[in-house]
Amino acid sequence: MGKWTRRAFITTGLLAGGTLVVGVAIRPGNRSAKVARLIADDGETVLSIWLKIGSDNVVTAIVPHAEMGQGAHTTLAMMLADEMDADWSQVRMMEAPAHKEYANYALARGYELGDMDFPAFLIDTIDGIFLTATKQMNLQITGGSTSVATTGMIGMRVAGAATKAILLEAAAATWQVPAHELHARNSHIFHDASHRSAPFSEFATAAADIDPPAKPQLKSENEYTIMGTSPQKLDIPAKVDGSAQFGIDTVLPGMKYAAVKASPVFGAVIKSIDQSSIEDLPGVRKVINLGDAAVVIADGYWQAQQALDRLKIEFTASGNEGIEQSTIFQQFSKAMDDATENKRNTIDFKIGNTETAMAESSHFVEAEYKVPYLAHATMEPMNCTAWMHDDQCELWLGTQNPLGFAAEVAAAIEIDQENVIVHNQYLGGGFGRRAFADYAIQAGRIAVQVPYPVKLIWSREEDMRHDHYRQANISRFKASLDSSGKPTAWVNQFVDKHDPIEAPYIPYGIENQLIHFADAETHVPWGFWRSVDHSLHAFFTESFADELAHAAGKDAYEFRRDLLANNLRFRDVLDLAAEKSAWYEPLPGNRGRGIAIHKSFGTIVAQVVEVEVNNGKVRAHRVTCVVDCGFAMHPDGLRAQMESGIIYGLTAALYSDISIHRGAVAQSNFHDYPMLRMDESPQIETYIINGGGRVGGGGEPGTPAIAPALTNAIFSATGQRIRELPIKHHDFNRGNPGAKDIA
Repeated sequence: MGKWTRRAFITTGLLAGGTLVVGVAIRPGNRSAKVARLIADDGETVLSIWLKIGSDNVVTAIVPHAEMGQGAHTTLAMMLADEMDADWSQVRMMEAPAHKEYANYALARGYELGDMDFPAFLIDTIDGIFLTATKQMNLQITGGSTSVATTGMIGMRVAGAATKAILLEAAAATWQVPAHELHARNSHIFHDASHRSAPFSEFATAAADIDPPAKPQLKSENEYTIMGTSPQKLDIPAKVDGSAQFGIDTVLPGMKYAAVKASPVFGAVIKSIDQSSIEDLPGVRKVINLGDAAVVIADGYWQAQQALDRLKIEFTASGNEGIEQSTIFQQFSKAMDDATENKRNTIDFKIGNTETAMAESSHFVEAEYKVPYLAHATMEPMNCTAWMHDDQCELWLGTQNPLGFAAEVAAAIEIDQENVIVHNQYLGGGFGRRAFADYAIQAGRIAVQVPYPVKLIWSREEDMRHDHYRQANISRFKASLDSSGKPTAWVNQFVDKHDPIEAPYIPYGIENQLIHFADAETHVPWGFWRSVDHSLHAFFTESFADELAHAAGKDAYEFRRDLLANNLRFRDVLDLAAEKSAWYEPLPGNRGRGIAIHKSFGTIVAQVVEVEVNNGKVRAHRVTCVVDCGFAMHPDGLRAQMESGIIYGLTAALYSDISIHRGAVAQSNFHDYPMLRMDESPQIETYIINGGGRVGGGGEPGTPAIAPALTNAIFSATGQRIRELPIKHHDFNRGNPGAKDIA
């Protein structure tokens, strides 16, 4: 999947919907008939692309998102069921097929237009434009914490309410009573005046012939019966009893196994393969040269991997063999220096006049921060089972973009996209990694060369060394303070802008701000990583905010609070975090608290970390987290996502470091890319504020604030500032200099 941006949506939408400028609307209409054969069995009636009703009155939500533990399958089904007034115990979920009718038009519309309201007569046109665009982009993505905020709000809720409306209309016609005398409850239609009631299923066939309203009446918050509650997640029973199917669980008759090895240095290709060393190995079926990688197929995975390890492969020189991590950071520094000297920085955000403000001040603070490349390190390594037969290529895997993968595999093996069938499974972790189709493309290219199904499994080493990495970066700051310690100017420079656009922006009331960046492309593959640019910029900005508080001689919480006087939702979140963490309570001498707040994907999160630094070791004992996503659709699920994001972010802050040595990734497995262990995990307390406004995401916002809250806590405990992650590289048996504080 290519990088999708707001500009890409606009451009593709204009190309797809160019006729709109001359007044001709692109209207998708009722698409139920187009998907019925894909999602419905005998006795089931499709009333919308989003749902079907069985003769047993079971309502099945058709969810166009992958499930990787974030709870999307459950929460989106809840949103549909609530608006429909369905009986939750009779609701089921089916993941939508990889078909163009399930392209994420709702995600695109929400991403572009937010919760902008439209008159009913325009909605079909608006949806048609975005559907056409997302079909062309083969976009069926799960990511960016957008599932609830876009598909849920624009797709599932509307579908549920619209379906209820046509069921009521069908019942009114059947019973010959006015529709306004009817109401729905627990998957039944009631007419109180005549004491009649009947299940939804009794009216499903008649309702299927009625066009649903484009803008049905949605419930107000006080009318919710399912949204805002925490029913058991639909995927939990199967994951507990072991029946849940992940991509790596796929087993097909006659299936063989494949192991793969690409060049350690990005950009190199295979020069030669000598198979003589594996000719006597049992179970080995075939060696394939993919050009950029070597593959061994065998009867079992262990046999394939052992043979691959013995295979003699020679790679070409790519020209990147001399690159070290230190030279990459030198490249970044030089790019920033050159951009500043030659005034080639790209302005990201600017208000006021920072030069004038700084000229009027005599107190400045400067600091520079660094973060490394990061791998995704999903629990389930990359894998894909592919079977080429009858001019079709079937794929069994876990992916965050089934439709996009189908398109990319089809292009790679030169068949029509309609002939690539994707069977998406549960994902054993995604975090953005499974939005990239490299492993599926490899499996497809292997499948066309053999007559049997092949399960390709990347070793952990291959997974670690050929990821799409969160970028390394440098961020420089300079700020001026007035005589009272209030910041008057904020200047920030970094390298390589990615998504989301607002990641480096701050919520604080500083009148003069300049945020700009320089370009410094490297040979290391970039990828979406949990919370994307928010993961690094929150560390940068909230660390520097803490340094300003210290320079001003103010409490870190109170300093932030004063700067949020005109940002009350942020202030409420910050206040509750301070209260629940017992911010002012004294701690032993080797302990400290740190605070940070950041908004990402429409959700505000504040975190307070209580840390202990003892005998040179750092231990986070407690994390207090306060989250405001507007409205928590599934509160327990939101808490779980905060906990997950915190653990993921703590792991990265404490331990994670992908470094480049001789052009290749130096790390290979969990011995040199360690994870936070259960016995190291802190006590986590999460508090939810339903602050109103547009609903935000939950999967990613728990990650950004944890690193700065942790490093700020370390400063509180030791007086030692952490300006470069991970923390494991720092020696806590000796101090380090503070920020450059120029009075």
